[in-house]
Amino acid sequence: MSTEEHDAPRAVIVISSHVARGSVGNRAAVFALETLGFPVWAVPTVILPWHPGHGRATRIVPPLDQFKALMADLERAPWLGEVGAVLSGYLGEGGQADAVASLVGAVKAKTPDAIYICDPVMGDSGGLYVPEATAIAMRDRLMPIADIATPNRYELEWMAGAPLPDLKAVMAAALHAGPPAMLVTSAPAMMAGGTGNLLLNGNQALLAEHRLIDKPPNGLGDLTAAVYLARILSGQPAVKALQSTTAAVYEILARTAKRGGDELQLETDAQSLSHPMAMVQLRHLLHPGRDKRA
Repeated sequence: MSTEEHDAPRAVIVISSHVARGSVGNRAAVFALETLGFPVWAVPTVILPWHPGHGRATRIVPPLDQFKALMADLERAPWLGEVGAVLSGYLGEGGQADAVASLVGAVKAKTPDAIYICDPVMGDSGGLYVPEATAIAMRDRLMPIADIATPNRYELEWMAGAPLPDLKAVMAAALHAGPPAMLVTSAPAMMAGGTGNLLLNGNQALLAEHRLIDKPPNGLGDLTAAVYLARILSGQPAVKALQSTTAAVYEILARTAKRGGDELQLETDAQSLSHPMAMVQLRHLLHPGRDKRA
């Protein structure tokens, strides 16, 4: 390995929820990134005993002034040059968005080609599960500065302010959402009984599909964002990164479902993160902006 490769920033700052039990938020993202060889600085935005989907429980959100002070400490950390990417997910309150944006700015000032990936965790098919002010903060403060965003279809619908019933509508909304690259999970599939991950960037529209599994455990979006980021940081082109990320997450999901697990069993299936064997259907779609550029 050359000196340049050895010194390249590889650490990732992950800013999301922390649960004592389960594989969601930081628990999923940190495990995946570290398993794939990336050091992680983990910042909790909220602390919970388990995912709220398992039942009501204590919710500890750090006081905003303390959260901002901690993030400011990271901005001036002597090791900030180690950081090659920032990944933000679930926010405990909307005011945290400003601190996240400030930290992203500090990282990019130190390392201009650092990547910021925004996973705007705010809702699903049942609607928003964060206060509207928090969703607005993610949409208006974080999405515009992201290099990559990974909303699910329902989050993209909320941000677009309109239903997205088909791939054409999803691609149009993704094109206008702001970030140069959009990876939309839970996208409509072209295969019967399937679901897809849609990737739209400046010149590609790609759809990776797999079989739909009923009542999946939580954490798939957190895991997808982290694994895709790891693939990109490893130098994989977008098409390969999308396919291998989708295969890894689907394989872990399918194995967890087969065992009847109520949480993703990442520790059992860690090998699937680096060497997934699951087959996914990859389609190259017509880019919605192609005609406009012609």
